[in-house]
Amino acid sequence: MHRERAPRRKSAVRRYRQSRSGRGCAGLRVQRPVERCFRRRPRRGRRRTVGFPFSMLPAAETLAMSDTPTNTTRIVLASRPQGAPTDANFRLEQARLPALQPGEVLLRNRYLSLDPYMRGRMDDGPSYAAPVALDAVMEGQTVSEVLQSTVADVAVGDHVLAPGGWQTHAVLPAAALGRRLDVAGLPLSTALGVFGMPGFTAYSSLHEIARLKPGETLVVAAASGPVGATVAQLARLQGARVVAIAGGAAKQAYLHTLGVDVALDHRAPDFAAQLRDAVPDGIDVYFENVGGHVLDAVLPLLNDFARVPVCGTIATYNARGVEQPGPDRLPALFSQILRQRLTVRGFIVHDFKHLWPEFEREMAQWLREGRIQYREDVVEGLQRAPEAFFGLLQGRNFGKLVVKLD
Repeated sequence: MHRERAPRRKSAVRRYRQSRSGRGCAGLRVQRPVERCFRRRPRRGRRRTVGFPFSMLPAAETLAMSDTPTNTTRIVLASRPQGAPTDANFRLEQARLPALQPGEVLLRNRYLSLDPYMRGRMDDGPSYAAPVALDAVMEGQTVSEVLQSTVADVAVGDHVLAPGGWQTHAVLPAAALGRRLDVAGLPLSTALGVFGMPGFTAYSSLHEIARLKPGETLVVAAASGPVGATVAQLARLQGARVVAIAGGAAKQAYLHTLGVDVALDHRAPDFAAQLRDAVPDGIDVYFENVGGHVLDAVLPLLNDFARVPVCGTIATYNARGVEQPGPDRLPALFSQILRQRLTVRGFIVHDFKHLWPEFEREMAQWLREGRIQYREDVVEGLQRAPEAFFGLLQGRNFGKLVVKLD
């Protein structure tokens, strides 16, 4: 006897299509949620998942998902440089952002600071900070906008200082963030320059190491950069005579607009003679940013009890290992330190963090009053960061070097 076969149940996809056409699971018009058509008990021993099309999601939820980035574009350290860095030491890539965990924030990096110290982080030799690991994102400070937050005191839309690195987006612990930015009407990028780490470097080292007195002579190298230009202007505010050194006629002209007494071009063939003529009473404070032949010209002109804050030696950053170009200056320098009772002190800006509230208050006022000027060198696009960084190490930048990421 032939037995009729029971009709096959419609698949979930077929029932979904019928529901979209206004019919229910059995082809009849019904007033019930579409989800009911998907209620099918899975077969025993088999787990089944049915995905819902994006069109079925509420409009606001769809918008939120599309607006939340899932990837970041980043530049990583591909290899360690042997001498001057090249394009081969970097790699531009896209990477998946990790899921946000409790205590973390999702950031959109808007501005990236490029600074000379980054060259040292590319090496794996001894330093005051750990090197960047191979295949890791290049380190750098950023001005970042908060896109998502799991922390009550960090709100979506806040702009913060962050160790965001050379990338467009980052997921970071909220505890790693710097200050929330309220730059008193200044551009956000100034938090990476005159109103940030470079400005504070100048302010704190003059306060703690130089201890400048009115009427003394200060010489500053790399004076058109963010640290040097701030040093020169702060020294003028303190009543010192300022001799500023930079590379090229355009930078000389800029330094004169800052009110320095003498501006010198270290590329001039007779630079050492010009410097000697510019300081007839010797040098009381030398703010060291460069090293190399500039330091050679300065050393014979230092007065007894002169102070030398050592902020950087960019002329030697690309030298391999401990060997530096030029003669061995160390024995003569030690002898001079002893004979003239010099104070030569290296420092890291974090050494003086107790001065930050004072710096923030005074610098904001000086900037509002126009007593401190600043200049920025803005490069657009993350892909241009390596080229801009090479120029920084060669002195081609003019002002605080910043990469605009959006």
